[in-house]
Amino acid sequence: MMNQGPLSEEEIEWLDEVLMKHATERSVMDVAEMDGMLTAILSGPKDVGPEATFAAFWGGEGDQPLWESEDELKKFVELTFKHVNDIAERLSSYPDQYEPLFGTSFVEEQEFTIVEEWCFGYMRGVLLWGVDPLPAELVAMMEPIALHGLEDKFDELDTLSHEDFLDSIEKIKPAALSILAYWQSKQNASLH
Repeated sequence: MMNQGPLSEEEIEWLDEVLMKHATERSVMDVAEMDGMLTAILSGPKDVGPEATFAAFWGGEGDQPLWESEDELKKFVELTFKHVNDIAERLSSYPDQYEPLFGTSFVEEQEFTIVEEWCFGYMRGVLLWGVDPLPAELVAMMEPIALHGLEDKFDELDTLSHEDFLDSIEKIKPAALSILAYWQSKQNASLH
């Protein structure tokens, strides 16, 4: 049973607007980036907790936005929790139903998947794992996400053929699920 289910189109648009409105150079820019970050946090080795997560959306402890109203803050928190619960439930119980919330853009009526924001968000979430250095095995699993989510990989991205570029996008979701499985197996090992 899905608890609340995914966010509606309207809820996503509202969150996007609020994130854009309060955006700074250090903050999460849109729901795609937020989704990537939450996925990394929920897939990772430890429970990050809501306060640290919310602080990380905006860049850090001191970077909280000036909310327009109590209602805006409340709605933001509610929708974020709803989204967290949806991702958490899919990752833990229905990984085959997990879908990264990539952006899309339309160019001449063709729809293109935009994965950068999601991947940037994911890499931002990885920092909250507090694991340094990351095990080599894990770094290898993260390659498809890092390729689109780290600025120092942009040159490499530019050299990909169109097919390889599309291929690299296809590998992001399986990468996220294998990283989840990696940490789950570590946690299970430590429980026994």
